[in-house]
Amino acid sequence: MGIHLRQVALVARELAPVIDDLCATFSLKRGHVDPEVGKYGLENTLIAVGARFLEVVAPIQPGTAGGRYLDRRGGDGGYMVICQVPTLEEQAAVRARAAEAGVRVAHEIDRRTWNIMQLHPADMGAAFLEVDWDEKADVAGNWMPAGGESWREDVATEVISDITGVELQSEDPAALAAKWAAVCGLPVEREGGMPVMRLADALVRFAEATDGRGPGLSAVRLQAVDAGRARAQAEARGVLTPAGDIMIGGVRFDLRD
Repeated sequence: MGIHLRQVALVARELAPVIDDLCATFSLKRGHVDPEVGKYGLENTLIAVGARFLEVVAPIQPGTAGGRYLDRRGGDGGYMVICQVPTLEEQAAVRARAAEAGVRVAHEIDRRTWNIMQLHPADMGAAFLEVDWDEKADVAGNWMPAGGESWREDVATEVISDITGVELQSEDPAALAAKWAAVCGLPVEREGGMPVMRLADALVRFAEATDGRGPGLSAVRLQAVDAGRARAQAEARGVLTPAGDIMIGGVRFDLRD
């Protein structure tokens, strides 16, 4: 039970370069492409990381929500924190808490066997929070945004094995943490002097925005199998910063052994 992290979405001006950098740096495989996103003026590709997913979306026409987000943040960056709950009751509870906190539902689809609920990034304060449910209720297995079960064929874990958290930044991290915790029905804790929120299987950290880009999804935490190889491959791709950070698609990727 509880809210489980299943997918982290990035938005980019161009899809291919970001997907190429992610796959080459972390020795991952291209995965599912969802034709349904075309009706929102986007294209996408998913990459399996263990039983979770990195997604990159890119606008293919003007006037999209993704394009406006790119303009607001001044380029590529984090876009969505996408979660799964095992029951409809848990999804309904998130919806109710969001309404209580003054957070609008930006987009919702009820397909009877799979429900999507996206909460508005302007109200959440840094990124979309999406909370989905499907009837199989397997938080490490079936995942409809990745095509159901077929994603298992695309898993590669030589360099990284899991996504273990995200970082959201804001001028007021404490207020941002309070908003996300209220919607998720979870307490705010402290780790290393920073406010954090613990999902059922992942950590959400709230940091001060110091890069001039304003609120947003600033980092993804990864479980490393071979951190040295990841950094070497990042350097070869030109995505390793002088400070030793891996930056791809406007997002920092933190490796944890």
